[in-house]
Amino acid sequence: MIYLLYGPDTYRSKKKLEEIIGYYKKNHKSGLNLSSFGGESLRYQDFWDDLSAVSMFKEKRLIILNNIFSNKVFKEEFLKNEKKIIDSEDIIIVYEEKELLETDFLFKSLKKSSKLQKFDFLGGEKLKDWVLEEFNKYETKIDLKTIQFLVNFIGNDLWQFSNEIKKLAAYKNKTKKIEEEDAVFLIKPKIEADIFRTIDALSSKNKKMAIFLIHNHLEKGDSPNYLLSMIKFQFQNLLIIKDLYEKGVPIYGFSKMTKLHPFIIRKSTELSKKFTLQELKKIYRRIFQIDLDIKTGKIEPRLALDMFLTEV
Repeated sequence: MIYLLYGPDTYRSKKKLEEIIGYYKKNHKSGLNLSSFGGESLRYQDFWDDLSAVSMFKEKRLIILNNIFSNKVFKEEFLKNEKKIIDSEDIIIVYEEKELLETDFLFKSLKKSSKLQKFDFLGGEKLKDWVLEEFNKYETKIDLKTIQFLVNFIGNDLWQFSNEIKKLAAYKNKTKKIEEEDAVFLIKPKIEADIFRTIDALSSKNKKMAIFLIHNHLEKGDSPNYLLSMIKFQFQNLLIIKDLYEKGVPIYGFSKMTKLHPFIIRKSTELSKKFTLQELKKIYRRIFQIDLDIKTGKIEPRLALDMFLTEV
């Protein structure tokens, strides 16, 4: 049996893969028939030799093929022998950390012959439900307003979300509820100041400084998806504030109309003066397109981030 796990949300797909491996290990104690292959250098023969080997423990094999869709030669050999692989009693997991093209010849074949599970980025109510469920695992209370604040701030990067949830759950004991000010205290100052500095550098055409600030976070392990979502969030705020300002709305009315934190309003108001409304619209459309390209697997997040910083 062949299973295909794929999609841009690598957090949930990785958890699913770990769940399958954990279940297999629980029921197959020897652990000698679990194999993992992957990469552009993978030879089909190595995979086939492993699949064809006789198990001394009479156990089903679990073979994981990681990110093989970039390996054209392997895909062609796999497809030639697909019927033999399907007829095998062993379990083959094809695991891809990206979106797959519907037109890909291997994908079209696996769609007919295997069990597929796609992991798209969560959004809307599904994302909020996931956040609530994660806090429940730590027996930590949180209200929907604070969840919405976290969603607005972090976006749909579940790797980053998971880290922040652990941090917040450890900060408050089980008898106390997570409030918005807790999120502001623990999460926002760490990165938001640098995002504002990055945008400020871009507005001054200081791309070298903007790239330095972002790469500093990447080197610390911050997700490029998370950083891009933060930049998108802040440019969206700049666009909103700039539009209100040009419509003659008094600054004291921004908070009520936007529901944004006073700190964000103050910083966004300062920065919005450095861009025209048309410039902000153009930049936001570009971020939106880059975000779409990442989600559809057309470009890697880190490369997309670098491209954006050099283009603005």
